[in-house]
Amino acid sequence: MGADTTLAEPGVSWSEAERYRRELHVHCYRMLGSFEDAEDTVQETFLRAWRRRETFEGRSTFRAWLYRIATNACLDLLAKRRPQPATGGEVPWLQPYPDALLDELPAAGADEPEALAVARETIELAYVVAVQHLAPRPRAVLILRDLLGWPAKDVAELLGDSVNSVNSALQRARAGMREHLPAERQDWTGAEGDAATRDLVRRFTDASLDTDIPALTAMLREDVRYAMPPTPGLYAGRDVVIGDWLDQGFAEMTGLRAVPTTVNRQPAVACYHWRESEGAYLPLTIDVLRISGGAITEIFIFHSDRFPSLGLPDRLPAGSGE
Repeated sequence: MGADTTLAEPGVSWSEAERYRRELHVHCYRMLGSFEDAEDTVQETFLRAWRRRETFEGRSTFRAWLYRIATNACLDLLAKRRPQPATGGEVPWLQPYPDALLDELPAAGADEPEALAVARETIELAYVVAVQHLAPRPRAVLILRDLLGWPAKDVAELLGDSVNSVNSALQRARAGMREHLPAERQDWTGAEGDAATRDLVRRFTDASLDTDIPALTAMLREDVRYAMPPTPGLYAGRDVVIGDWLDQGFAEMTGLRAVPTTVNRQPAVACYHWRESEGAYLPLTIDVLRISGGAITEIFIFHSDRFPSLGLPDRLPAGSGE
């Protein structure tokens, strides 16, 4: 499958397909909620595209043709996947998406502020979690119609359905998103990088390294939510969240270091723990924060196995941060 291989349509080469790899990966990630599943599905998409290259007739753009294949590959995976999550919001297969890879996406123009906002808000973890609560076909309709701007007739053709059915599915999907998205979504500041947000993240980092429970408590909104995929459980409420941290022995931890980063266009803190046997600080967890109204409203904590895909150091030397 060489880069100079020409597809059936004159002037369309396989190298052109590679141009769309990152945006197809993000599309599959929104559909599936898992970075690794999205990676596998993009590979499947390219394999299917290669096998079906002679079927590309140019009736749509080459990009749209690839999106059709990718969407169907996602639907095929969802059809045999684990059951839908409980209504409480738990998504055990959720994985973070590296901002460094999101930076590979084509940039929206300076005259497209709405496109920038949509791109940011629809990659944040709360949005991805809400999408995972939709049934597969309404999920595909929502993403194709509202995010990619596909006409209803094109979505209907892809799904083998009627335009009326597509429009009905879109209304159901939008209602489902309203049910699962945070009420204050328009006030999100996680990606803005404003001084107040940076200060709050700095104070959260310092308090975490010091295991300063009172300071951490003061930064959490009363209705804060916390989850640690793939570990089961969704904790809601400041007292419940702090109680779980105390039960896990967090207050007694020592030898912590941290690296600030961003994930899913949200502020994040990668935590490392000293290991005497290694003579270094090794990856522990990464805390991804959602901030609203000057308080932390949501925390997703991911395990150390996510560090490589996020481009984080696999260790910090002794004395780092001191």
